[in-house]
Amino acid sequence: MELQFTNENNFTDLKYQIAAGNQNAFRQLFDSYSKPLAQFAFSIVQTKDAALDVVDEVFIRMWKNKENIIAIENIRVYLYTAVKNAALNYLSHISRQQINEPFDYLNIQLVEEHRPDQQMITEELFKKIHAAVEELPPRCKMIFKLVREDGLKYKEVAEILNLSVNTVDAQMVIAVKRIVEKVKTHFDFLPRRFSNKI
Repeated sequence: MELQFTNENNFTDLKYQIAAGNQNAFRQLFDSYSKPLAQFAFSIVQTKDAALDVVDEVFIRMWKNKENIIAIENIRVYLYTAVKNAALNYLSHISRQQINEPFDYLNIQLVEEHRPDQQMITEELFKKIHAAVEELPPRCKMIFKLVREDGLKYKEVAEILNLSVNTVDAQMVIAVKRIVEKVKTHFDFLPRRFSNKI
């Protein structure tokens, strides 16, 4: 899903309308981000209902404190971070114990959407890529999903997950290398010098 407000100039206009109590502007923001945020929340809490509740909670809290929205510089980072925190609070609440390593056991699910770039590859190849992604270590898989599926920048992912940009970059290198290893037989038509750089 392509987000409408990735351009921060567009969001600047929108956030002043929201701060003034414009419900239509807030609905536009919700409609643009609720689906990918719900998918992100689901990757943490592992149940659809809980994921939807987490996202609703974030937006309800944002609306109740709408005057503060003007101070938000990067809406994507803010929302993903808020959802991550709300999801971890949910897990904390149901487990009644401190969660020390929240990203080391998560089962991240990639959502298969019909996109033009996916139509250019064979169904068999997509299945192999999907399987390769599913075999990635959980933290690596989460980073790959946020970058490739949700379209976040390395810097944004680093801020959301409290990692360094170098760590995000290193995890993406690992992800791409492992995926290519799984599907490299499909790239036999490439010159060796090129395929080695994939």
